[in-house]
Amino acid sequence: MTEPIVIIGGGMAAGNAAVELRESGYDGGLVLFAGEPHPPYERPPLSKGFLAGESAAEDAYLKPREWYAEHDVDVRSGTVVESIDLDGHTVCTSRGDQSYDKLLIATGAQPRHLPISSTDRVEVVHLRSLDDSRHLQDRLSPGSRLLVVGGGWIGMEVAATARGRGVGVTLVEPAEQPLLGAMGAEVGQRLADVHRRHGVDLRTGTSLDQLDGSAAVLDDGTELEVDTVLVGIGAAPDDNLARSAGLDVDNGILVDAGLRTSHPDVFAAGDVANQAHPLLGERVRVEHWQNAVSQGKAAAHALLGESVSYDEIPMFFSDQYDLGLEYFGHPGSEGYDSVKIEDGSSGADSFVARWYRGDLLVAAMHVNEWDLSKDLAAEVRAAR
Repeated sequence: MTEPIVIIGGGMAAGNAAVELRESGYDGGLVLFAGEPHPPYERPPLSKGFLAGESAAEDAYLKPREWYAEHDVDVRSGTVVESIDLDGHTVCTSRGDQSYDKLLIATGAQPRHLPISSTDRVEVVHLRSLDDSRHLQDRLSPGSRLLVVGGGWIGMEVAATARGRGVGVTLVEPAEQPLLGAMGAEVGQRLADVHRRHGVDLRTGTSLDQLDGSAAVLDDGTELEVDTVLVGIGAAPDDNLARSAGLDVDNGILVDAGLRTSHPDVFAAGDVANQAHPLLGERVRVEHWQNAVSQGKAAAHALLGESVSYDEIPMFFSDQYDLGLEYFGHPGSEGYDSVKIEDGSSGADSFVARWYRGDLLVAAMHVNEWDLSKDLAAEVRAAR
């Protein structure tokens, strides 16, 4: 009897791989290990609609629970894979061993932590899972006080959602502007201005140093009375399982253009995969929803033995207050050296930005200029 395809992970890469396998006609055994007590789900609502209380947990599920049973996908929620035996084609879990024919690792990423713990009056939280978001939602009552550490996408989205719930928000970012490295000073300033207009006390050039009772002490000596601290300082690939198994790992699991790891029967996709990108000409690891969806689907075809060359241009989106943005491209290891910004026609805060390295367009973004989405994506791809 042929062993099943096994998938490790409970996010969009894992879930879309499972769905694509069935929709592509694969009718063999299929086992998915999800460490959380949920079927595969998407994470963008965790800092947006679900956190705001506008949607239910089930709305984030890729498919309803019953879909997996109806399509003979053995989803083992709450089961943690503890190790992988590459030679024995076996995964060892908290509930026993499972052999496999082909294996997909889609373990995602985990939030980075500060060396600061909760006190009896202030709770330090992170945001990665549905349960994290539900817990944070419970703490965002009107009039409560939230300190957001980190002016990246998660921090700014949570700040916007919290303001919508009537929470007092202070956001601290050690750089001169939020998103400075990724977006540049002018784009960062524009987004910072939006947050300040919505009542966020946004402080740059400083960060959290320690907690003292109910006070958050910043590294400039300022003390702030807070109830909750959200740490949003980025994420690291959850590649320990692969590393322990002996797969090649360097800032994620190293995969080729076809998403194959250093073992011929093992593949990786999503936030954990550091891929040799055929179009960008270098290794890329992307921590965004669209990449997880598309790579998961591509990995399904690779698992079936088809020739795959994953060359999609990275993109991501964000929603903050009444602004929606889409970003296309990847500056890569060489970065960018100039940004060109044009004001939009869809409101005072709308604009279009393009990032260049020399004359090469490496990325583009719009804010509330939805008619330009397809054109910007095509423009960036054509430049490569």
